[in-house]
Amino acid sequence: MPLTPLDIHNKEFNRGFRGYDEDEVNEFLDQIIKDYEQVIREKKEIEERVHELTEKLGHFTNIEETLNKSILIAQETAEDVKRNAQKEGKLIIKEAEKNADRIINESLAKSRKIMLDIEELKKQSKVYRTRFRMLIEAQLEMLDNDDWDHMMDYQMVAAGEDVDGENGE
Repeated sequence: MPLTPLDIHNKEFNRGFRGYDEDEVNEFLDQIIKDYEQVIREKKEIEERVHELTEKLGHFTNIEETLNKSILIAQETAEDVKRNAQKEGKLIIKEAEKNADRIINESLAKSRKIMLDIEELKKQSKVYRTRFRMLIEAQLEMLDNDDWDHMMDYQMVAAGEDVDGENGE
């Protein structure tokens, strides 16, 4: 066990025939007591400071560990978000491609239907033009034909007029 200042103060030395000067020894011991008390106080202050710094170090070590864990969690979360965004992006692209294919197929079907309608209209137009041509030709033929005169006579007789231009009275 280390000496305390009280131990030094209470220390008694045996007296010898020609021993040391008692006042000088006591003065030296008083100086040792003061210095020793100061060393003990400094040691105690240093121990308190070490304890305080150890606590702070522990606190900062905990903060460091927490930050490291937070950083790891943030990195993992960022990776998860990135993976999810990539998956979602791929799904959006697939859906857009599917919609584009559907729109293209619908457009092609409509285009085919319009082409068929156009072909049908062309056929109908051709039939109507042919019929109209035939009608016109028949009318022209009637105009060129002598039957026109007989037809006019017939209409007049039906109306009660004389064919020669006289009234039948």
